[in-house]
Amino acid sequence: MPQLTAHDEYFVHQLPEPLSVVGIEHHHWRESYFFVTHGPSPDTDVIVVAMATYPARRLLDALVLGRVDGEPIFHYHQRPADGDPHTSTVGPVSVEVVSPYEELRVRVAPGQGFEADLRFRARTRAYGLRRGRLLHEDGSLLWDQSHMIQSGIFDGTYSSGDKEGRIDAWLGQRDHSWGVRDHGRIPMWMWLAVQLPDGMLGVWHWELPNGATVFTDGCWAPADGGVPVPVVGFDHDLHWTDPAGAPTAYGSDGSSVSGLAGRVSFELAGGRRIGLRAEGRWCAPYRPIYGGGQHLMTVEADDGRSGSAVYELTGRDHHRYFPTPLGE
Repeated sequence: MPQLTAHDEYFVHQLPEPLSVVGIEHHHWRESYFFVTHGPSPDTDVIVVAMATYPARRLLDALVLGRVDGEPIFHYHQRPADGDPHTSTVGPVSVEVVSPYEELRVRVAPGQGFEADLRFRARTRAYGLRRGRLLHEDGSLLWDQSHMIQSGIFDGTYSSGDKEGRIDAWLGQRDHSWGVRDHGRIPMWMWLAVQLPDGMLGVWHWELPNGATVFTDGCWAPADGGVPVPVVGFDHDLHWTDPAGAPTAYGSDGSSVSGLAGRVSFELAGGRRIGLRAEGRWCAPYRPIYGGGQHLMTVEADDGRSGSAVYELTGRDHHRYFPTPLGE
């Protein structure tokens, strides 16, 4: 008989199945929360919290990563679904939706070497990306997912080892996604969360190994609560940098890479264009599990505006960023 959960009592179903059965029965089907917040300069601390539920695996996990006092942090937690795949608590990590699309609370309880109590308040409207899909050349499914992005203001406290920090109106972004994502087999994707004084630029961009575009979607979301404007065009010219800031190759493992730099440009619906120059360094490298990772960047727009951003560039096989294909 199908497995019922407490949430099956509510008016939330979209399929003639209980909530433990999803639309695509796949090992890599996941629904996840993602939060990142950072100070205004590329040398500040960066806190990343991600949580996911995996119906086919009947488990949930949570990642706490980032950078504190220049040192990387990484903590991994997991729990069996055990009849409750919906409660957003995994070990010491919990996510609470205080008010949908307005306020969320993220906590990491003490006892694991890192703790945090963060409040996210919306800075922009939430923006839903259209559904994207990617198949491997052998026909197997790599990605079929929906996604939302939203810029926010974070407040709270955190500690790691001997370091205790306060977060006072740090900027950042959150995601909520659901569907299939087989991260380790994706050729390349780029996720940019750019915080400018008057709003947020966000984009998710996927390519094949030869550089052919698979998917691009994102928006300009004004900080005054205005309606987000879709991204209809996107170009990138980035390069990895070494500890001295000089261009370097990623190689087979990214061991020479310390940061990222270069230029990107956005075209918005209606014809407005925004160009950005940026440079920064690792705040959450993914090696040795995946290629690439996240970088905290300083950005300057062609019109003189300046801000901060997190650039995620990841994958395993791409003519520009991963010309030496990584092992699956």
